[in-house]
Amino acid sequence: MPHTFSVKGNYVNIKSKTINEAAIFVEDSKIVSVEIYGNENKTLPYILPGFIDSHVHVESSMLVPSEFARLAVVHGTVATVSDPHEIANVCGIKGVEFMIANGREVNFKFNFGAPSCVPATIFETAGAALNSQEVKMLLEKPEVKYLSEMMNFPGVLTGDDEVMKKIAAAKKLNKPVDGHAPGLRGEDAKKYIEAGISTDHECFTKEEALDKLKYGMKIIIREGSAAKNFEALIDLLNDYPNDIMFCSDDKHPDSLAEGHINKLCEGAVAKGIDTFKVLQAACINPVEHYKLDVGLLNEDDEADFILVKDLISFHVIQTYINGELVAAGGHTKLRSVPVKPINNFSIDKISENDLKIAAGEFSLTDDKIPVIVALDGQLITNKLLMKPMQVNNELVSDVENDILKIVVVNRYSKAPVAKAFIKNMGLKSGAIASSVAHDSHNIVAVGCDDKSLTKVINLIIEAKGGVSCVDNAGNEKIVALPVAGLMSADDGYKVAAAYTEIDKMAKTMGSNLSAPFMTLSFMALLVIPHIKLSDKGLFNGDSFSFF
Repeated sequence: MPHTFSVKGNYVNIKSKTINEAAIFVEDSKIVSVEIYGNENKTLPYILPGFIDSHVHVESSMLVPSEFARLAVVHGTVATVSDPHEIANVCGIKGVEFMIANGREVNFKFNFGAPSCVPATIFETAGAALNSQEVKMLLEKPEVKYLSEMMNFPGVLTGDDEVMKKIAAAKKLNKPVDGHAPGLRGEDAKKYIEAGISTDHECFTKEEALDKLKYGMKIIIREGSAAKNFEALIDLLNDYPNDIMFCSDDKHPDSLAEGHINKLCEGAVAKGIDTFKVLQAACINPVEHYKLDVGLLNEDDEADFILVKDLISFHVIQTYINGELVAAGGHTKLRSVPVKPINNFSIDKISENDLKIAAGEFSLTDDKIPVIVALDGQLITNKLLMKPMQVNNELVSDVENDILKIVVVNRYSKAPVAKAFIKNMGLKSGAIASSVAHDSHNIVAVGCDDKSLTKVINLIIEAKGGVSCVDNAGNEKIVALPVAGLMSADDGYKVAAAYTEIDKMAKTMGSNLSAPFMTLSFMALLVIPHIKLSDKGLFNGDSFSFF
């Protein structure tokens, strides 16, 4: 017998910009009819298409896809446009296949991309590489909907052969190409877009986004755990409702447990933006741009929809995917599934001697060295020339002036540790470390002394992945991430609780960053200016060369 049911509420038709009391009739996984009864009835919930995260690295949630889905559906998310770039940098094609296979285990609409930049640059050590032929093989899979973010915008502008082959493969299969070009403006932006790049989620300013919109690009407004561009860009939705989408990009588990795309909708409406324009960005535009198999509340569509309390808070009452109730009353109905981890982690523990910096190791300019300046809520960093603290002919952390040692340890093979200094992490004691370190996911750590740094790094090496924290009293915490050194296979809510505790510990140690571990994870991301640290050394993101 077919599974049939109906849901009554205020039917929100985004395209016609109407709201009517109605009933949705579902048979098996499809909407078979929509019956309109009358005008809006504010005592009833509102029926909307489900929310879509238009660009997300599931790995950054520290959860495998099946667990990510369990948390996301509670907030009305029914689908994601997911770039498996992080695991691909660690495990190659096997990593992408792991994400696809695990995502299939739950009733949720993951739409994966073929990673375009693995490794992201030649200036770091990654665990794998994907050439144009391998990218083409991935694009030919029906589960792979697009070519994910083309971070190598210099390669696009110079017509690099491998880069252009990857773009050509996507075009031939009629699959969109995602962009990643922070700060690109004018003729360079025009050339980049004309090569076939259709979106960008990296705009920092309204002016930059307008420049790209002018040349036909769609802009994805990002509000993640570290990078937050909502305030700078949301006004664009007033004039470009068909060209804007919403994303989280990178979202830690505690943040995902609290909210998702529903929070961007709430924030946009609170700023006075027309509700239908907000829902166009959150629900409709991603489906149309990426040609997703996601229902939009029309007859014969897949029954993917949500019930919300109102169109102000967007508090989600129920979430349906393929006609199945997957979340209700703030609780997920998706079950955890068993996971067999994959990984690529092969180094021994380090010693304090590996972390020492001899005074002559840095070439000084007027007794000063280049220092990374972390910025809360941004992926970009600034550079300052500052005088380092010297003790016994060694450069050490200057806790009083918040100039702390930062190191990157190659996790794929034994190699010298890369060392530099960073400001604005704010730690007053101890150290924090992470094997979630975009894009190659070596171990990145910041600390006030070498003893703490050694201990915090070795916790991660012992666990073969994780985020860890050590204070000067010897207290330690780690959230182990045995799946590629990026994700846990545990219950998502337990991981979120554990992450909340370790985040709290880092802040107790002095960090005033909103998400210290997320900020830390981007300090090795060379494709974002201005100064970063790879496992090979201190890197100038403006000249694309080592200092």
